[in-house]
Amino acid sequence: MTENLFMLIFIVFVSVLMFLDLGVFHKKDHEVTFKESAGWTSLWVLLSLGFFILLRTHGDLVVNVHDKDHLISQNEMYEHHVEYDESLSFEENLKTYNKQLSLEYLTGYLIELSLSIDNIFVMIMIFMSFGVEKQYYHRVLFYGILGAIVLRFFFIFAASALIQRFHWLLLLFGAVLIYSGIKMFLDRNKKETVDVEKHPVVKFMTKHNLSSSSFHGHDFFTKIDGRWLCTPLFVVLLIIEFSDIIFAFDSIPAIFSVTHDPHIVFFSNIFAILGLRSMFFMLESIMDKFAYLRIGLSALLTFIGVKMFLPLAGVEIGIVTSLVVIVSILSLSIILSVLFPPKEKKTA
Repeated sequence: MTENLFMLIFIVFVSVLMFLDLGVFHKKDHEVTFKESAGWTSLWVLLSLGFFILLRTHGDLVVNVHDKDHLISQNEMYEHHVEYDESLSFEENLKTYNKQLSLEYLTGYLIELSLSIDNIFVMIMIFMSFGVEKQYYHRVLFYGILGAIVLRFFFIFAASALIQRFHWLLLLFGAVLIYSGIKMFLDRNKKETVDVEKHPVVKFMTKHNLSSSSFHGHDFFTKIDGRWLCTPLFVVLLIIEFSDIIFAFDSIPAIFSVTHDPHIVFFSNIFAILGLRSMFFMLESIMDKFAYLRIGLSALLTFIGVKMFLPLAGVEIGIVTSLVVIVSILSLSIILSVLFPPKEKKTA
């Protein structure tokens, strides 16, 4: 199986899942309940873990590793840090390679998933600021995720090609992550807002008279006086896509800190953002319960950024250590949020 064929099968698999999601299970607009979203979130997590097992047992199919020379070249090209052991057979070395791929995928998946939680804050504010009815949330998020998948594909493989040619870009990524981590910590108590009138997308649509002033059910376009216009729901979709592009400038470089293989970065990204849609509905009503989550995410970004600079000092943090640190940071921030919730301010 060639790597292009594996990628095609993966894209078809994801497309079928998304078709079933919108075309069968969510054909009618309705407000997604906590129970329903928890069920879908569990399903996406199980599928993500199933893909982890697939990589663990047959990860070599991703790039069609078929002999010793190809295995060595793949390790060197994407810096998997897996030395070929001459005392072992090719099959045993292949198992070690597959194990490394699966751990890189799992670590990247957890990074993307955890950072996506912060993006949920932004999505909630966008929906509330525009007064979108909850029954249309799923439709907007579905197409938002669809657009994100396409954008991520080009972004990830372009970034990988640039990294292969200009390795110093990793240091730039690291600096951006450290800056983002520090900024997130400093702004942890800042109440985020979305100024509808001043948003660049809204200003552009208004200036060129491209959108209608009122919603038209779940439609993204409507015909008024013989002219097709975007509805406010489509404007919301564009703003969510716009926010995802900004978000990707943190999340994708973060995954490149644990693997330089664009296939693994893409797989971990896609499974994380597919689960993000259902997770949105599950976390929407309890986001305020995780008071220390942003502190944890800021520590996570800073750790990943610093990790990218450590090779300059001859220090390498292995994939297992990275995975343990990431899980520990997230777990600690959630546990502290549950055990020591901030005291509510008394109102006069």
